[in-house]
Amino acid sequence: MPEFEEYIEEIRELWDTHWLTNMGTKHKNLESQLLDYLNVPNITLFTNGHLALECIIAALNLSGEVITTPFTFASTTHAIVRNGLKPVFCDINPDDYTIDVEKIESLITEKTSAIIPVHVYGNICDVEAIDRIAKKYNLKVIYDAAHTFGVTVNGQGIGTFGDASMFSFHATKVFNTIEGGAVTYNDFSIKQVLNDLKNFGITGPETVEYVGGNAKMNEFQAAMGICNLRHVNSEISKRKKVVERYIDNLKDITGIKLSQEQAGVESNYAYFPVVFDGYKMTRDEGFEKLRDNDIIARKYFYPLTNSFECFKDQYDVDETPVAKYIAERVLTLPLYADLALDDVDRICEIIKY
Repeated sequence: MPEFEEYIEEIRELWDTHWLTNMGTKHKNLESQLLDYLNVPNITLFTNGHLALECIIAALNLSGEVITTPFTFASTTHAIVRNGLKPVFCDINPDDYTIDVEKIESLITEKTSAIIPVHVYGNICDVEAIDRIAKKYNLKVIYDAAHTFGVTVNGQGIGTFGDASMFSFHATKVFNTIEGGAVTYNDFSIKQVLNDLKNFGITGPETVEYVGGNAKMNEFQAAMGICNLRHVNSEISKRKKVVERYIDNLKDITGIKLSQEQAGVESNYAYFPVVFDGYKMTRDEGFEKLRDNDIIARKYFYPLTNSFECFKDQYDVDETPVAKYIAERVLTLPLYADLALDDVDRICEIIKY
């Protein structure tokens, strides 16, 4: 772990000045460093990933319907709805749990304005197929890339695909600013719009041109990010060792399905999902057994967003049968850089016996 003093030193000037400027020096420094690290043309920082997604949807002036997936965190769907748009749910594929590109075109109507696919657990969507579909129908593409900080595809930064990508810097993520997020995008002209939207829509000392909100990343968040970015590569390397240990323990167990490596993808080892697919115990039984041993796993993602109470009678989960099947069987096991390998073995022993 990085020394605690490093973080104290990074915020020292904030204490000394007694003044926290909106989008100040730390904010600008982190933004610049992330441009380089993620190898993207443009980036805008936010106080969290959800507001980042809401703002990029607003900035791109989407309308009508947006094709997305229900196999995601609530934020993805809610960001669409809170912009006055209708999510149209596409099923996922059973291999990497990302949106099934073979089913997208059948959902496109004259009301469709965009696709919001989700990179899941660090698994990458079929970006080439999605790009072809988007160009064919003149649709915008915004990736929910909350799980894929630092991931590359054939050497290309994941934040360069589509029109934009949203990243989460929540404390549970591979890289965090305690709480935070960002949008990367290819069109520089929307940078000012994003900055205005996250600052109440204020465009000048006496002008407010947008109905915006307060979504600015503060200087303390940015300082945390600057420190954590120095160590993210070593943290990812440690996470890789944890994942490899899990795989060694669970790879040959009938009824336990593990994610497979994707060709050309440099992973960040964000999550370790296992699917209880014909195993001697169900996912829920495995969850309870781990909990009884003080091990907290997550039913992630469960339930599907198209089954939420707030969308009652609007959607039929049986229209996304693969997503439903996986959601009822998937469990993400504990995964963080400093997880001891002996603890990984213990977790796996509980599952196996």
